[in-house]
Amino acid sequence: MDPVKWYGGLIESLVPKNPEKAGKLIRTGLRLEEFRCAHLPEKQMPQAYRYLNYMAVKVVADALSHPETCAWTNIFAPTELLQSFGLCCISMECLSSYLSGFRMEDYFIDRAEADGLPTTLCSYHKGFIGAAGSGVLPKPVFGVTTSATCDGNISTFRWLRERCGVKDFVIDVPYAWSPEAEEYVVGQLRELISVLADATGKKYDEDALREILRRENRSKTYFQAALEKRLSHTYPNTLTLVLFLLLATHLYIGSEWVEKFFRIMSEEVERYPDLHEKRIFWIHITPYLLTPLQKYLNYNSRYAIFCDDFNLDYMEMLDESRPLHALARKMILNIYNGDFQRKADACADNIQKYRCDAAVEFCHWGCKQSAGGAVLLKEKLRKAGTPMLILDGDALDRRNNHDGQVKTRFEAFLEMLEKGGDAAR
Repeated sequence: MDPVKWYGGLIESLVPKNPEKAGKLIRTGLRLEEFRCAHLPEKQMPQAYRYLNYMAVKVVADALSHPETCAWTNIFAPTELLQSFGLCCISMECLSSYLSGFRMEDYFIDRAEADGLPTTLCSYHKGFIGAAGSGVLPKPVFGVTTSATCDGNISTFRWLRERCGVKDFVIDVPYAWSPEAEEYVVGQLRELISVLADATGKKYDEDALREILRRENRSKTYFQAALEKRLSHTYPNTLTLVLFLLLATHLYIGSEWVEKFFRIMSEEVERYPDLHEKRIFWIHITPYLLTPLQKYLNYNSRYAIFCDDFNLDYMEMLDESRPLHALARKMILNIYNGDFQRKADACADNIQKYRCDAAVEFCHWGCKQSAGGAVLLKEKLRKAGTPMLILDGDALDRRNNHDGQVKTRFEAFLEMLEKGGDAAR
């Protein structure tokens, strides 16, 4: 029997009658994975990604072990501000992904649906709600989400407040930037500061926030340098590592360990061989569970995900002298906020900038944003001469995927790239 599935089954058996013990087994499993990442990393994995892989597990294990310093967020929340109050941020998408690592996502999704949630809701939200409602996740200090991008965020955090007693704060992000819109968000951030001070018993330290933004700017500089060096060097990665990168570019951006990670990456890339691979620009979530994609995109010398839209959603430097205004601007001008044309333009620009050979978008089950804009984006890239493949499936729930169909379509797409096919496929 698969030991991971056996361990996940053991946890599931404990949830109904002893959720606290089940939660303890989840934390124990994460600590064991943390040990493995530290001492038995995959040989093909670059040093920077080994560090990221280790830290990605460690920060989640730490957050679950110390809920008194943890906040639940979405990935577009101003986590820098929460860091300045000494809080570690874990997104619902992140926790759902880790539960899937125990092969338990179906159990918690089914619990959420049995509680009345629609089957059409994003599986990340359902998995998280099922786990939170079962009592296996310790209650955090606070929850912070935004109105941007995902229409499920506000409803999910409202559910957590009403059913689990998690106090939350919702930031209303305007559709377009203007001086007035920026001031509107700054006003909300000032209100959030007051709420965080009450929740944590700590005073707002603007100098601490400025230092976090300085580290964020340095991290982005290292990241940009690494991407530029990648134009002439291979740099092995996997679907999972691209997803883990979100912890560095979003949830923990501005932390010391993230700056260290990007510095190692920038220094390490140029030590790898010259580039002879097909570069793929990935759009939306990487479905790391799909075996056909793992075969072609995990440590493959012929094909690689060069970069993706989520991890490049806001690359501007932040104004450290006006930290709240910088965070407000970052949320409003994120490529996932506002008119879809902003995202389409950013994807096209990055594909050209990094000389990517093709684009692939994974339309995740329940995500209206990705499904709604896919055809518009494909048409824009077709005019620019970039082949694009649209795949449908579920990045979290294994039951909603058809591996055979994905394999056939992806292999046909790669064959077209090898033959120099056009962008209309």
